[in-house]
Amino acid sequence: MLKYVLKRLLLMLFTFFVIITICFFMIRLLPREMPQDKNLQAVIQARWDALGYNQPIIVQYGIYLRDIFTRFDFGTSWKISLMKPAAEVMGERILPTVIVNLYSLIFSIPLGIGLGIYAAIKKNKWQDHVISTIVILFVSVPSYVYAFLVQYIFYFKLRWVPTNVMYSLADAGGSYFTGKMFVSMILPILALSFGEIAGLCRFTRAELTETLTQDYMLLARTKGLTKSQATTRHALKNAMVPILPMIISSFIGILGGSMIIEQIFSIPGVGSLYIMSINQLDYDIFMLDSIFYTLIGLTAGIVVDISYGFIDPRIKMGQK
Repeated sequence: MLKYVLKRLLLMLFTFFVIITICFFMIRLLPREMPQDKNLQAVIQARWDALGYNQPIIVQYGIYLRDIFTRFDFGTSWKISLMKPAAEVMGERILPTVIVNLYSLIFSIPLGIGLGIYAAIKKNKWQDHVISTIVILFVSVPSYVYAFLVQYIFYFKLRWVPTNVMYSLADAGGSYFTGKMFVSMILPILALSFGEIAGLCRFTRAELTETLTQDYMLLARTKGLTKSQATTRHALKNAMVPILPMIISSFIGILGGSMIIEQIFSIPGVGSLYIMSINQLDYDIFMLDSIFYTLIGLTAGIVVDISYGFIDPRIKMGQK
């Protein structure tokens, strides 16, 4: 197990280095624009010289890596927040992203698993058919379509949500954990939840349905256990082995957020920041966001793989 983990970590670091290197060289080859404000031009030019912008690109890459490892300096924002450190700009946007996605998972996980268990128990009955049809519909529709639907139904038609969406700390009373802030997050939470609920429901139903047909379930019934007892004590325990890593991956992925949903609902998160950095050609912000998303994706993959071995000791990772 230790050998497998070390091997995966080395491969992850190599992949991470390759992706970041490609992103750096591609972004630094693009032209740069000096702001029109003459008072700032000298300051910005000095900062560019410190970052080695006038030197060969391989030297720029070396300076960039040196600044990251020695000073934790990921560069400077030139457009979104002029002359503000890139790490500080991004740090301000992580919490809104995490909160919206965390609320979405807290709502989605129990509902998705519960519907999946109910559909598996009612296999081939009308309840199963209804749930399966709804799941197929929800899985097939992109999340941004749900965003427009919930806006139309709950805001335009029913008027259940306020007209102003309070993503400002000042408007919410100085905290993201207030009633006003939660109400303003209901629509993006719903838009993010539908797909997650459908995916968990479908996966849970498939795993539990297969588990319920195993020989040990028949043995449990012959020993005198009722169907509900056998399902709770044996089937659910074994069906959760592949489901729990999926949940772990979802919790890791909450840091990444959703670019489209954040853009639609004007959430000041890392997803919308990524799109802004591309549109406004804010190169250092783009690089930091690329590093962030790459690290989240690679970490989620390795954590999910390793979690199988911890959840079920019978699974030996790395063996042939």
